[in-house]
Amino acid sequence: MLNVTLPHSFPRLSPARLSSVPGLGNEKLIAQRACTSDSSARVDASMEQTHEDKLGELTASLLTMASHAERAVNHAVQALVNRDYDLAIATNQKDQILDRFEVEIDEMAINLLTSLLSPGDVRLVTVTMKISQNLERIGDEAAKVAKRTRDLCQEPPIKVNVDLPRMASLTLNMLKRALDSFVHRDSAAARAIIPGDAEVDALNKDITRELVRHMTANPEAIPGCLNLMIVSKSLERIADHATNVAEEVVYLCEAQDIRHT
Repeated sequence: MLNVTLPHSFPRLSPARLSSVPGLGNEKLIAQRACTSDSSARVDASMEQTHEDKLGELTASLLTMASHAERAVNHAVQALVNRDYDLAIATNQKDQILDRFEVEIDEMAINLLTSLLSPGDVRLVTVTMKISQNLERIGDEAAKVAKRTRDLCQEPPIKVNVDLPRMASLTLNMLKRALDSFVHRDSAAARAIIPGDAEVDALNKDITRELVRHMTANPEAIPGCLNLMIVSKSLERIADHATNVAEEVVYLCEAQDIRHT
């Protein structure tokens, strides 16, 4: 709940000094002051409600953006696994939706920061801006996966033993849990996500190593393997952004910055 205090139109006057106000009788001044006090209270309540409404709209916009980002990653991974050219094209084309959301959320957040907010509300606004940036970058990485999938669909399948589906599953799970932790303001759940980033990093290294080995033995597979490397790196970056979201949730809930620790 916000506490907004506006100055009164004139200072408080004791009953003994009421008669010293030029041009006003006691009853008229008392009535005017009562009216002003009631009006100020209504303005306070109105401003408070406005802040609450704007914070709600900001959060709702971020959650809508999060839904688009999560869907983009899901569709990009589905297109990759199923070699779905049309889905890859459609996913790539929708990246601009997340770009627009980032701009709109930043504008809403900046407008709120110029008004009177509590420390907790300031944290919410700044965290929303940071999460929005991470979601936009997740959308960029999903678009990269979709582009590479589009290219892979136009080539013969590569017979190489890399566990991209498992890496994609881990990444998607991290993203979903990070977004859930924000919705539920659950810092413990957010903290539990962070160690998973190391597992995704290790998988990316294993996949890259295997693809390099395969390219060395099969030069004709180099273009396809390079596409798979970029897909793997994009999934690893999505996991990084999911970790960033989790760290921002911890900051929002605990007012503690755990980045780089």
